[in-house]
Amino acid sequence: MIQTFGEFLEIQPKQGEYLTIGFSPSCRPLKERWQNNGLSADFIAEYFRVFFIGKLAEINQDKEDIVINNVKDTVKYVANELLENAMKFQNESLPFTAKIVLSLYDDKLVFCVTNCVDEQQVEPFQRFIKSILSGDPQELYFKTMRSNALGDDSNRSGLGLLSMICDYSAKLSWKFETIQTPPVTVVTTMVLLEIY
Repeated sequence: MIQTFGEFLEIQPKQGEYLTIGFSPSCRPLKERWQNNGLSADFIAEYFRVFFIGKLAEINQDKEDIVINNVKDTVKYVANELLENAMKFQNESLPFTAKIVLSLYDDKLVFCVTNCVDEQQVEPFQRFIKSILSGDPQELYFKTMRSNALGDDSNRSGLGLLSMICDYSAKLSWKFETIQTPPVTVVTTMVLLEIY
């Protein structure tokens, strides 16, 4: 069974460049790799910079450094948030490799993070997604910030996802796919960033 939320691009157009990084729980528990998220996000941002520096320079010659650094910082932030979520919610009891893919296009970047989640996490996460897609993300962002500041433990946060939408104009979508027997849910979070 497959469910999608938002404008999930199942078949993406051909891209010139892409990067995939996988994280297997069989090597070392994913939660122990938490400190490596920043390092992985730095690597992804630097990978982006190397391949896009020429294109950005052509379009914004007078502001080349500013534009490149702003987009690189955005890539780093989005990659770090997505990796943290994948590590935090990965079902480590299953031999499933969590992965992040960065696809580079002429006018946009597409991140896809895939991980396997516990069945108990599916319904609350889908409720949160529906609230993002049907409500006002800015209002939900500030409400979530207030809840976090007050130490409301009942809130599962989601601040990173909301920040991507509100602060970086990202377009988010999700795919939930049930595979194997007994059922296992694989979630792919897609983040699309327009870069020009």
